[in-house]
Amino acid sequence: MELPTAKETQERLLRIIAACCLAALAAGLPFALKAGAEFFLPAAAAMIIAIALVPALNWLERRKVPSMAAAAICLVGFVLIVNTALALIILPASDWFVDLPDRLPRIRSNLSPLIDFYANLQSFVDQALQSFASQTAQQAEAVAIQAPSSFFDYLTSSAPAAVFQTFFALLLIFFLLSGWTSMRQRAIAGQGDFNRAMTTARVIQNVVDATAAYLATITLINMCLGLAVAALLWMLGMPSPLMWGGIVALCNFVPYVGPIVAAGLLALGGLMTFDSVAVAMMPAVIQVVLHTLEANLITPYVLGRRLTLNPLLILISLSFWGWIWGAPGAFLSVPILLVVQTLWSSLASRPAANGEPVMNNSAATPISS
Repeated sequence: MELPTAKETQERLLRIIAACCLAALAAGLPFALKAGAEFFLPAAAAMIIAIALVPALNWLERRKVPSMAAAAICLVGFVLIVNTALALIILPASDWFVDLPDRLPRIRSNLSPLIDFYANLQSFVDQALQSFASQTAQQAEAVAIQAPSSFFDYLTSSAPAAVFQTFFALLLIFFLLSGWTSMRQRAIAGQGDFNRAMTTARVIQNVVDATAAYLATITLINMCLGLAVAALLWMLGMPSPLMWGGIVALCNFVPYVGPIVAAGLLALGGLMTFDSVAVAMMPAVIQVVLHTLEANLITPYVLGRRLTLNPLLILISLSFWGWIWGAPGAFLSVPILLVVQTLWSSLASRPAANGEPVMNNSAATPISS
């Protein structure tokens, strides 16, 4: 048996070291992203938003609008749309938040049968839980003392960081859009041969098309869902129907978890508004029924097989980015997964040595909110 030469042993050792370094990098990357959330979160959000705005940028540039002006128009339009949507939700929601203490007696009255049932069910274990309950109450009181005295105090204390991150994200979106065309041309021209240049151009275009198509389609679907919920709530007599429709549309961007949160908020709003439990649960029932129709009929029909993701991958991405960045990460989980899958599919379908494309036939199902 022939022994390996010194050069082969050295190359094998270098490969092992490189593999260990890559494994360490992969293991430490999530913690680095979590620790540096103040930088990485707005940067990731800005990149996703900038990619989604590229079709509008290209449309303006084809009409001889300079790149800087086109980027500014896209950014201002996006900010106006987002601010209008948030104003429809936040301003009425603040009134509901202020009225919550006054509505607590109505909520308790509506839930009194359920509360009495569980109170009687727990009566035989009250003695065993008394000490635990007293300790929990003391801990809750200590936390309450340290917490901000109002919602506006919380906003005031957290505003500087939020304003800085928002400003950083907007600047990054602007510079990405203003330099998009030149960066794309340099990336394509920098390839060594025609085939590699065409592959680079196809990968970039696929990422832009997939991201923009998904975000535009899912935004339109969620807006229609929110308007439908708002119309039915208005017919039911629910105050601030547009606010509730906006909440439903916003929550629907987060797969699985978002619709559950929206249903819970609507149930709470119904208990704050109506005296009958049956009527109070109607807003949540309306949202659940419409979301079920949207997720199982409308969204698969509209998206078709153009934008498909494995449900398991969606769940993993939602859990991972939610753990890393919280609620903003949950909103970004599906777009990030879509970009990664598009890159992988584009690279996997590169022409093989015999000229035939290598197809990726992994099982997938339509993206659903």
